[in-house]
Amino acid sequence: MLLDKRFRVECMAMGTYFLSYPRANRYETLLRQRHVQLLGRSIDLNKLITQRINADMHKSLDLAISKFEHGDITGVVELEGLLEVNRLCHKLLSKLLGLDDYDAMLHEANHNVLAPYGRITLHIFWELNYDFLPNYCYNGATNRFIKCRGIMFTQQIHREKLPPMTHTYSWGSKQLNLAYYSIYGQYTGFVGSYHFRAMCRLLGYQGIAVVMEELLKIVASLIQGSLLQFTKTLMDAMPKLCKLPRYDYGSPGVLGYYHAQLNDIVQYPDAKTELFHNFRELGNTILFCLLMEQALSQEEVCDLLHAAPFQNILPRPFCKEGEKPETKQKRLEQKYASLQIVSNIDKLGTAKQAMIAREGDLLTRERLCCGLSIFEVVLSRLRGFLDDPVWVGPPPTNGVINIDECTEFHRLWSALQFVYCIPVGDTEFTVEELFGEGLNWAGCTMIVLLGQQRRFEALDFCYHILRVQRVDGRDENVKGIHLKRMVDRIRRFQVVNSQIFATLNKYLGSSDADAASVEHVRCFPPPIHPSLAQQHGHYYRPENMMNNIPH
Repeated sequence: MLLDKRFRVECMAMGTYFLSYPRANRYETLLRQRHVQLLGRSIDLNKLITQRINADMHKSLDLAISKFEHGDITGVVELEGLLEVNRLCHKLLSKLLGLDDYDAMLHEANHNVLAPYGRITLHIFWELNYDFLPNYCYNGATNRFIKCRGIMFTQQIHREKLPPMTHTYSWGSKQLNLAYYSIYGQYTGFVGSYHFRAMCRLLGYQGIAVVMEELLKIVASLIQGSLLQFTKTLMDAMPKLCKLPRYDYGSPGVLGYYHAQLNDIVQYPDAKTELFHNFRELGNTILFCLLMEQALSQEEVCDLLHAAPFQNILPRPFCKEGEKPETKQKRLEQKYASLQIVSNIDKLGTAKQAMIAREGDLLTRERLCCGLSIFEVVLSRLRGFLDDPVWVGPPPTNGVINIDECTEFHRLWSALQFVYCIPVGDTEFTVEELFGEGLNWAGCTMIVLLGQQRRFEALDFCYHILRVQRVDGRDENVKGIHLKRMVDRIRRFQVVNSQIFATLNKYLGSSDADAASVEHVRCFPPPIHPSLAQQHGHYYRPENMMNNIPH
């Protein structure tokens, strides 16, 4: 039924017949009956069947959406499958019955006739807000979200039980229902690329914009509310100065130094619970926007490839020696000239039809060419939320950079990274199990948006421990912390951070291209030997040096 017609014709020419593809004569004969004599009356059987099929189609679509509303967000894949089955059924029956338009029936079942968004959009946002963001953990290796099976930081979600529905309104029969339940049951344990592609197709541009706008409002209240308060509290608990110890102390000494300096942060009671949970919600929101754009880009590329033959976009033909590519290209254009929508409508259609065709062709052609990026806009909006002075701290006293001072956000994140890099016992949950990589995405995104990535990579406490341990290779137990296990965890998180920074810089690079075109170079005098320091006791900024030279 769904096989390509040309493929079926070629198979039949080769003697391969599809025995499972008979004509439905027993249905067609009944559906064509317009005048059936019954007890002396003429009955329009086609009209009666059309009325009942229309009602059943409406009910089937309504029950499919209701089933999705009574489950979690993983049911979006099955919902798309049910809607596609109903679409195919409608397409086949419409050949003989005057059914209502399928999109009109779907909009009515979705309560999307007058409202700007329907039941599907509302339920997706509800599931994202109350279940997906606070309870799912992201794994970058599989590119999937898994529901946390450890400690739950939100109340258990109680969903109403789905009312019983007959098999005919689901997949058609009891056997087919069991088969499809087992197929779609494979998509219920995680949220991955299948689910994001299904959400893109079901939501459309308008639904995606509505969902992301509401998520950004939640993120704004999260950053400017609880995260800001936690940051102010922990900044007061941070040491005023925290140096990078020399390699002479050895990796055990460096670890002991940082553990003593950051003891208040390590012992902070809400660090591994409420604070990390809030960062996980922020990171999951960022990841959701990123993965939705990737899924949307794949759908747009697929649309462009499907539309190419109708827009005179033909692949370059293969040419043997002596053949001219221009000649073969012209032959291809002549062969597919009847498919060109714009040129044919210009010749045969009205002026209004030609204008609509040209506008549709322009929209399809340039949808990806102009380089629009949803995720880039999301990052710029997030940067606008980080407007409190506590994120950047006071300007450096030396006028250049803060090295030992703990006044910027990246120093606080270094302390938090030190906390979750400490290895836990065999019976304890790791931060990966409880919060996933959304925690890392939140911290790294804030660091990049604040312009502190290079300082973080150069001055991070854990990275310094890793560099020193690579030199001396020592393995000791420092205050109950196994050094080698901690270094292994630091290395894994360093790789994750590098991947996150690379992804973010790829999206931010296009918006910062104009700013990067102008290099801001600051010149400094060469270092002075201590014996001569008395003669040059004052430091002047380069632009002010000429004003301070005695005449």
